[in-house]
This record gives sequence, structure tokens and C-alpha cells, in this order.
Amino acid sequence: MRIDSSTTAAAILPLVGGPANVTSVAHCMTRLRLGLADPSRADRAALRAVPGVLGLVMDDGACQVVLGPGAVTAVTGAFERLLAEAPGAPPAGTPATAPPPAPPVSPPVSPSGAGGSGPKVLLRRIAAVFLPLIPALVGCGILAGVNGLLLNAGLLPGLTPALTAVASGFMALLPVFIGYNTAKEFGGTPVLGGAVAAIVVHPGVAKVTAFGVALSPGQGGVLGALAAALLATRVEKWCRARVPRTLDVLLTPTLTVLVAGLGTLYGLMYAAGTVSAAVGAAANWLLATTGAFAGLVLGGLFLPLVTLGLHQALIPVHATLIEQQGYTVLLPVLAMAGAGQVGAAVAVYVRLRPGAPLRTTIRSALPAGLLGVGEPLVYGVSLPLGRPFLTACAGGAAGGAFVGFFAMLGDRVGATAIGPSGWALFPLLAGNRGLGETAGIYAGGLLTGYAVGFAATYAFGGVSAAVAAAAALDPRGS
Repeated sequence: MRIDSSTTAAAILPLVGGPANVTSVAHCMTRLRLGLADPSRADRAALRAVPGVLGLVMDDGACQVVLGPGAVTAVTGAFERLLAEAPGAPPAGTPATAPPPAPPVSPPVSPSGAGGSGPKVLLRRIAAVFLPLIPALVGCGILAGVNGLLLNAGLLPGLTPALTAVASGFMALLPVFIGYNTAKEFGGTPVLGGAVAAIVVHPGVAKVTAFGVALSPGQGGVLGALAAALLATRVEKWCRARVPRTLDVLLTPTLTVLVAGLGTLYGLMYAAGTVSAAVGAAANWLLATTGAFAGLVLGGLFLPLVTLGLHQALIPVHATLIEQQGYTVLLPVLAMAGAGQVGAAVAVYVRLRPGAPLRTTIRSALPAGLLGVGEPLVYGVSLPLGRPFLTACAGGAAGGAFVGFFAMLGDRVGATAIGPSGWALFPLLAGNRGLGETAGIYAGGLLTGYAVGFAATYAFGGVSAAVAAAAALDPRGS
């Protein structure tokens, strides 16, 4: 049954503490991500019971409501409308802490509502920088893949230059968007973050020498843009705390761009370029040297990362590899976790009695799972049942080991964009071999993940436990 987005949003809002407790609203492909001023006011049990909610992740002031693909976009829009209509609320989409023209009285709070400190909070905030960019990364990546096929086949020569421009425009200016989002997330003025990050891709940097080496446009890539915007935000905050109010509107932007811009040119671009090269070399070495083992570990641990919401922190790594090599070799390996999840869910389906309510859940969630969106299966099937979640991880580990084994043989399988996985990743595949061989290795990994996930769930005690748990979860029986 289709869930009405307005009804779902209206049910969620009071359960997270009401409009006054919500500091920010965002969403990714499957989750409504809310920043909460007081996380203790959220009623976790009631949130999980809302029709249409597949799961809930609470982490250091952030509330992630799992709704699934498609539904999350509609519910987010309805939720933002409810906030905008609340008495005394700012207009929807207005940052909770846009920097004022005068020095702030108190330190800004990030739009993600992330309080506290530590590695987990930092990773979540960095992920928040990249999450809004995923739709454009997916769309441009698919267009680039289609354009590559047309070029290789010699088809539509009059159209391919236009497709190249359409697919490449966003990627060429990606550092600007990253800088904008970084400043917004960390409490600076977004346009100043974008302005400083734009230096990274400006052609004029080729005339600048740092550490005795001439810079090149784009050097440092997404990491350089992220560092540049962070520096700009720090400089801006320093200026706003010290520049007289009468001069703030003139001096603060000027000093921010000047100081952060020079720091980017004469330090950050060179350092970020070195780090980016190291990331690429490390990823290639890891798969070429320990591919099967690395794939086993990465594919097996990715589902737990998803349940914690930390998988998005890998986006900067993927983006760096795509910018540097044209594709990310890590995403196809990590995508195997979804294959293991599908195999485990099918095993549970087969062993459940016909007519069991959980079978309906699996049937409705399987299409999304096959397309790489595994959270409906994770939160609706395997995680509540316990053991099938572990056997799904085993399937992901086997699929990752399969793809990693071929990487050891010199056959790299990569993705030209981030976001999709499962079958949806086929249009984005690329590698150092022909497309047919690359797709064949990836398909083999998927089949391995399906098979091992199914067999492990079917044979090693997971299904019997799942059947008992399903009966306990649903009073109508299984």
C-alpha cells in the first residue's frame, strides 16, 4: 500500500520533538536526515512504528529516518512544508545559522545540527557536504557512460560533443559546489567557500609555483576544495570576531578570499594533490596486492557501515578516485554487500510459509535491493531477524573477494559515478579492460554474492531463527 507522504511527515514531526527541536532537514537516496537540538526528545520506538518508516539511526544529535528510495524525497518535501508553516519558523530551506553581517554573538551551529566532536561527527559532517551532490554525480556519470559507448561505437558523431559538454560541466566545477557546501556545513558563508574553492580549478593557477613546482588546474581536486573552504570558514569566523561592524561587510569577505586564497595556492593545493595521489596509489595497491582479502573485508563490513550511516563518509574517497583515474575501484567491491543482502532475503522468502506477512515485505523490497538500494531489506527483513544480517554480510564478503581476486590479476573494475549499485551500476562501469570483460567480472561478483548470501542463510541456522523471529514479530504467524 502506498504511504501518503504528508501523513508520514505529519506523524514524524511531533515524534522528533516538534518544529522547535529540528535544526536542519536533508535527505539522501533513502533517508530523511534531521538535525535535532535535543536528541533525547525523539521517541525512537514510536518513530520506528510509523507506517512507511523502515528503520531509524540516532547518532550524536543526528536522526536518520529510513524511508526508502522515492518515498524519502516526497516525505522530505512534506516535512519541510510543515516546518515552514510552523509558528515562528524560518522559510523552508533557510540555513539555521546563516552567518550574520555582524560578528556572531555565539559560535555558529552547523546546518546538519551536528553537535559534539570526534571522528564520527567529523565523518558525518563531511558526508553532509557531499550528499546533496549525489543526484548530479549520478546523472552526469550515466550520461558520460552513454557518451563513451556512442564514441566507441562511432554512433551519432554530431551529438557526442554536446553530450560531452553536458556530462562534464558539473564535474569541471565540482570543487566550487564542494566549497559552497563545506562553508554552509561548517558555519561559514557558502558563497565565500565556493569562491575560494573555485581557485583550485581556475586556469590561472598554472602560472603559480609552490614548493618549487608549478601548480596545475584541478590539483588537489575535491580534497583541495574541501580544505580550501574549511580554511575560508576559519578565516571568516576570525575576521567577524575582530573586524568592527562598520567595516565588516567590506573587510571580512575581502580578507577571507585573500588569506584563504593565498593559503590554498601556496600550501593546500600542493598538499591535497599529494594526498590525492596517495589515495589513488593506495587503492590500486590494495586491490592489486591483496585484492581477494581486501574485497572480503570491504564487502563484508559495508552493511554494518550502512546501518550506522557512516558509509557516506567514503564519498570523498570515491570522488577523489573518479577525478584522478576516471572511476572508483572501491564502489563495485562495496556494492557486493547489497548482493549478499538480496541472497539472504531470498533464502528467508523461500523458507517462510506461503502467506507469511514477511514474504510480502520481501517481495516489495527486492526490486529496490536488486537495483542497489538495500536498506528496505536491511531494516525490514535481515536486521530485525538477526542472523540473516550476518549471513548477508558473508555474501557481501564473497562477492567482494570475487571482484578483488580479478583485481589481483590486473582486471580493475570501477564506476564512473557514485550512488547506484546492484544492477543500476552496469551503465556506470569502467575499467582497464573492455566493457564486456568489466561487466562480466562485476556480474560474476553479484552472482557470487547472491549465491553465498542465499546458501549461508539457508544452511547455517539463519533461516530457522528467522522463521521463529518472524512469528514473534508478527502475531499472525509465519
